[in-house]
Amino acid sequence: MRSISILGSTGSIGCNTLKVVEHLGDIRVVAMAAGRNVDVFAEQIAKFRPELVAVADEIAAGELEQCLGGHKPKIVHGEDGLVAVATHEQTCTLVSATVGAVGFVPTLRAIEAGKRVALANKETLVMAGELMTKAAAASGAEILPVDSEHNAIHQCLRGEKHAEVRRLILTASGGPFRTKSKDEIAIATREQALAHPNWDMGDKITIDSATLMNKGLEVIEAHWLFGFGADQIDVIVHPQSIVHSMVEMIDGSIIAQLGVTDMKHAIQYAITYPDRKPNVLEPLDLSSLSRLDFEPPDLDKFPCLALAFDALRTGGTMPAVLNAANEIAVKSFLDNKIAFGDIPNIVRDVCTEHSATPADSLESVLNADKWARERAIMIVSESAAAA
Repeated sequence: MRSISILGSTGSIGCNTLKVVEHLGDIRVVAMAAGRNVDVFAEQIAKFRPELVAVADEIAAGELEQCLGGHKPKIVHGEDGLVAVATHEQTCTLVSATVGAVGFVPTLRAIEAGKRVALANKETLVMAGELMTKAAAASGAEILPVDSEHNAIHQCLRGEKHAEVRRLILTASGGPFRTKSKDEIAIATREQALAHPNWDMGDKITIDSATLMNKGLEVIEAHWLFGFGADQIDVIVHPQSIVHSMVEMIDGSIIAQLGVTDMKHAIQYAITYPDRKPNVLEPLDLSSLSRLDFEPPDLDKFPCLALAFDALRTGGTMPAVLNAANEIAVKSFLDNKIAFGDIPNIVRDVCTEHSATPADSLESVLNADKWARERAIMIVSESAAAA
């Protein structure tokens, strides 16, 4: 029986991972980590009975202790707790499904320990793709993408020669504002931005989808996962979200991966790779598809995508700065401190002020991340004071 650990078990990806585990039946969850959603986490622990669990801090650990019944695993907390879960000695595969930079160090430690990583936390590769890929090469760890787009690319590339690929084509739904004007987007409300037409995701990822920053981060992630440069990675808007991504070969052939809009497919693929197994999803009914639309992204309406391409081309610590500034800007919007249209402006201002340096050490990446967060917070405060 294979053993897995999960970072972010109470989030969307984490909950779907546990559904996949239940379906497959031959996988044991030996360690789990969550944030502060203690009630849901306690239910998961009672059901899956892991040996080790981690929560955000000591307060959450105390609350969890009180919630647990008969089965009481070892409880740890903070970043050290996340690392302990990620590197548990019995773990074969880590499902890294935390949101944001919090998953960076634990995921790196799992890779250094030679674990297979089913990666849903794109920020780790955005921040430190060079460190992650070098660590994987040194330890023999596999990084398998859980994002539907990268998972689709991985499937399309099976058996293909790198030199025979012309470009990777990441599809984007276009989010809730695909048909809106630039002026309408600038004043969008929190509720409007969170109303994704196709996917059920957490708040942060949903806002990133609305700005197309999510797709920009995926471009950077694709570079590190598959070894193609910015000029070999394209984004196309596909509002139906049926074609999850495509690969164009040098002879003009295009290989596409299609499927229903449900993350359980990508999660199961990453856990069971290189094998495929039946899943719980209804098959895609091609006869019910009246049309599949594709259109280029409007970079004037969605400047975050262009900012991400720029950060990838600059390289070094710039992607880490882009990611950190975006996290602060998105949180500020969700907290009603800034307008939706301020998100790309804050990210642009922080990136413009940053002079990129090599991202060749943990210290350099974390320092860039810290600086960008502090600068973005300052810009948000200055904006609020001027309002």
